Amino acid sequence: MDKFAILSSGSSGNCIFLEYKKTKILIDAGFSAKKIEYLLGEIGKSPKELDAIFVTHEHADHSKGLGTMSRRHNLPIFANQGTWEGLFNKCGKLKEENIRLFESNKFLSFGSMDIYPIKIHHDANEPVGFIIYIGNKKITILTDTGIVDEKMAYEIKGSDIYYMEANHDLEALKRGPYPYPLKLRVMGNMGHLSNDQSAEALADALEGKNEKVFLGHLSETNNTPELSRLTVDNYLRSLGLDTDKDILLDVADRYKPSGIVEL
Repeated sequence: MDKFAILSSGSSGNCIFLEYKKTKILIDAGFSAKKIEYLLGEIGKSPKELDAIFVTHEHADHSKGLGTMSRRHNLPIFANQGTWEGLFNKCGKLKEENIRLFESNKFLSFGSMDIYPIKIHHDANEPVGFIIYIGNKKITILTDTGIVDEKMAYEIKGSDIYYMEANHDLEALKRGPYPYPLKLRVMGNMGHLSNDQSAEALADALEGKNEKVFLGHLSETNNTPELSRLTVDNYLRSLGLDTDKDILLDVADRYKPSGIVEL
């Protein structure tokens, strides 16, 4: 059965599984290979089934298990030039044929999937989100960006599944324990989307056609699942979108697979 599944989501690690017509990929590998293999097992999948890993950027919570997963299961890793420059010292030795390059803002086809790596705004070398077209469905994966610019807002419209960052509550971040420079980084244009920013981006993109929305990459310190969901839910309802009927709104789990959708 074709499937989308968020294996785990949060500032401590991120990994997504996607399967369509026998093509199976991971997006990011922000845990040890052992944990990723365990999480795959939780949704009834084996790492031996995987065809590739696609990488949004080089930060450890998205790349920690890349090298081991590639070596252990002979998996190609797809990333752009900037991300590869940040990964080479982190991944260890890789087979030459498993070092694959894509260009940001340029479509590529992989198996049964058409993938658009879209440039985003984060303090990494060349970070991207992914917009993936499979059959008649469109999936947006958008985290680790400080803002949603006009191009991003345009490109994500019409998706059937949104995995959207809702990293922090702004007031919780301001009052919380982070050092002031880190607070500025998180709330800046090259940081992370707040609950309010996520709500605004979703309100612009959603059409109320039973889209599935999963809020992700939550800060363990400056947010809670309940607060992120309530903030987005209230904003969407204030604009007339019925989150009981028009869409499915949920929060991705930090520790176990969630957001599982049969495609």
